[in-house]
This record gives sequence, structure tokens and C-alpha cells, in this order.
Amino acid sequence: MSRILATYRVQVRAAEIEAIAAALALEQSVETPRDVVRDPFVRDEILARVERIRPVSVDTHEVTLALAPITTGNDPAQLLNMLYGNSSLHAHVELVDVTLPQSLVEHFPGPRYGIEGLRRLTGAHGRPLTCAALKPQGLPVERLAELCYTFAKGGVDIIKDDHGLADQSYSPFDQRVRACQRAVERANRETGGRTMYAPSMVGRPEALYAQARLVKEEGVGAVLLAPALIGMPVFEELVSRHLDVPVLAHPAYAGAARVAPPVLLGTLYRLFGADAIIYPNFGGRFAYTPSTCRAIAEAARKPWQGVRPAMPVPAGGMTVERVPELIEFYGPDTMLLIGGSLLQAGEALLERTRAFVGQVAAQTSAAEVR
Repeated sequence: MSRILATYRVQVRAAEIEAIAAALALEQSVETPRDVVRDPFVRDEILARVERIRPVSVDTHEVTLALAPITTGNDPAQLLNMLYGNSSLHAHVELVDVTLPQSLVEHFPGPRYGIEGLRRLTGAHGRPLTCAALKPQGLPVERLAELCYTFAKGGVDIIKDDHGLADQSYSPFDQRVRACQRAVERANRETGGRTMYAPSMVGRPEALYAQARLVKEEGVGAVLLAPALIGMPVFEELVSRHLDVPVLAHPAYAGAARVAPPVLLGTLYRLFGADAIIYPNFGGRFAYTPSTCRAIAEAARKPWQGVRPAMPVPAGGMTVERVPELIEFYGPDTMLLIGGSLLQAGEALLERTRAFVGQVAAQTSAAEVR
């Protein structure tokens, strides 16, 4: 079976790299300790393999893993998960290269038009295409349409919305698209040009699908999408099932790894509807500090008018033995997520699980007595 080859740049001392590489293979496939992998199919077909370790500098190495394509389910979200799901939480691990087997590539749309298609649609051959942006946001629809007309009149190939334009009160999506498309069409009639307008589509999936319908109804030539903002699975579905025009991908939010964990996990995930928020606890497989973990929990639970508190779920290599410490640190309004520490019990899993549950109950009761 052809495998996905994923290469990671790992910041670690040479003496530790083999152990780190083995742990990375477990993390990006079965997410359990190695001794839990007893089933022959899981061991031979699912478990990731370390293909290569290449030194880059004294404390930097490249680790290439061979991942099983079957684990992706041919789904964009699950593909991202298997490439860089949990391991994206490691500050010292960076995904730097991916090679996909053709059998997997065939399940995804790829560009519908590409370079040659864009050239054919715009009539721009033998030169770079030109593009202009409608800015600043805050302008009314009429002003944006005027800008569109002017850009098109000047011969710009593609006129895109600023990515900050959405469905705001000062420039509603449907009104803006109709006005700007008509402006471009008018300019094209006058000049004989082939300028295309690309409105920015952003919002919840329901809104995005409605926007895609409007784009088709109005004969709009292209669209602008920010995959990291709307979610790459939604992006993929829009492109493959709901749009038939060229798509410009915008990088907004693509640097979101630099968002502080308490803000991203504790505040934004809660705001967007998470009832429970899983995050890597200190002292486990990841490098979050106690102060970071406490801040995530506080952000998830603090009073916020109109927003219910969310349950913090510290996880990532937690063990049954750490239950007293976790309860002491987080208090009762917490969900304790433990996986491998229970599974290592093998045939004694039931007893180990009961011991875990009993220890949580006993520790909580003892805290109440105190």
C-alpha cells in the first residue's frame, strides 16, 4: 500500500531524536503507547512508520513519517488531522513537506481552471495577470461599484473584494455583488475587455452556500475565499460542489498558530459554541505550561454575559495516577480525559477504568470534606 510521506522539522537534541520520532509516529497514527498496539492489522497497516531522520543542524532534524492513506477516509479534515493534528500542538514540531499517493490525490478536486484556464477566461496571454482590490471596507455599495467600474475600465483582469468585505450593514453581500458585477459588465461592454469580479465569500456554511448560489445567478466570474477562516473542509466542498468559477484563496488566518492558546481555545472556541474544550495539559505529551493551562481553563469558565461557561478538558498523556493533582489544580468544573493510561491495562481495562472513576469520586469527596 502506497503511503503518505509527511516530513516534520523537529527542534531537539541529537540524543533524543530517535525517541521523539517514534513518539511522533504514534501521535500521528494510533495515538496510544506502543504496547497498546496488539492487533495485527493496526500494527501492520495503520501504525505510522519512521522512514527517515535527517540532521539539519546541531539541534534540528527532519523526520519523515509514512502514514496510512486509509486513515484519512478520503476526507479533507481527516487528512489534515493525520498530517498535523495533535502534533501541531508541539512547539518544536513543524510540518514542512507532504507527498501524497495518487490514489488519495484523486479524491480531491484540485484547481478547476489553473493558470491556463485563467488566461483563457481573461484573454491575458503571454503576460502576468493583473488584479485590484476594492478597499477600504466601510464604503457603501455605490462607491465600491464605482471603483469596480473604474478598475475594469482601466483594463484590470480581476477585481477582488478586500477580504474584510463580508455581509456588513454598510455593504451587504447581495447588494454589493449585484452592483459590482453590473459595473464590470458595463465597463467590459464599453471597452471590449474581459475583466472578472471576485467577491469575498465568508461566513457560516449556510451563508456561504447561499452566497455561492447568488454568484451563479448573477454570472459572477470568480470568487475570493480564505480557507483558514471558513475551514478547509468547507473550502474544499464549496470548490468541488457549489462553485464553477475560478477561486482565489486568501491567506487570512493562516498564521493562526500564533494566536495565544487561552484566546483561541478558551475564548474563541467557547464563543463559537464549544461546550467542552480539549487542550494539552502540562506534564503530558505537549509543552503547555501550568500558567497557560490555567489561563485556558479560566477563559473557558469565567463570567461572560450571554455566553455559558465551557468545560475545560485537560488531556494529552494524562495518567490515572495524576487524578489527585488534576483535581487540585482545576477544581470540580473540569472533565478529565485519559486514554493510553487506561488502555495499557489490556485485559484489565474494566478494572482500571473503574479504579479511575472511583479515584475521581473519592478525591472529590475528600476535597468536599476538607
